[in-house]
Amino acid sequence: MGTKAELETAVRNCRACELHATRKNAVFGEGPVPARLMILGEAPGRTEDETGRPFIGRSGKLLTKLLDGAGIPRNDVFITSVLKCFPPNGIKESYIESCRPFLNEQLRQVKPSLVVLLGRTSVKAVLGLKDGMSSLHGMTFEKEGVNFFVTYHPSAAIRFPWKYGKTIEQDFKKIGEIFSPGADMNPPVSGGMK
Repeated sequence: MGTKAELETAVRNCRACELHATRKNAVFGEGPVPARLMILGEAPGRTEDETGRPFIGRSGKLLTKLLDGAGIPRNDVFITSVLKCFPPNGIKESYIESCRPFLNEQLRQVKPSLVVLLGRTSVKAVLGLKDGMSSLHGMTFEKEGVNFFVTYHPSAAIRFPWKYGKTIEQDFKKIGEIFSPGADMNPPVSGGMK
């Protein structure tokens, strides 16, 4: 899996778990490689499965709006998910472990200065944290030389706008400040990881 093209081919041909039998398209991700900013969601939805593109359904539209509001062009960001295939019956730990080598290689190739973790599944998969999102959102963690910013998944703001809408907007404004031209992309770290 040496180049982006080789990695993408490996993802599209993957048969490591049962999801290969039900997917229409594996969803590799999209954006520049390398990229200063990477956004990591949990798993593709039905719309993403239909098209093979990440974050283009309702959550994707909100994500684009949040990026715009933070002054971050979506085209400047590498966007992907922990899982590369739509899980019709929910996310299982075995799916995460099957996709982990692909995610690790994407992190190596993209070389982001900051990775935004959207939702509990991505936080647990990458940082191993099981705390509730209410105590983690808006925090930055450092692990193996990469900074990870935690926030809610856009789907939470769609389902419960009165509860998470403003919070996710504020989190993305922080991301915009970190990402702004001239920023050193080294935000204050809330916690270190091994």
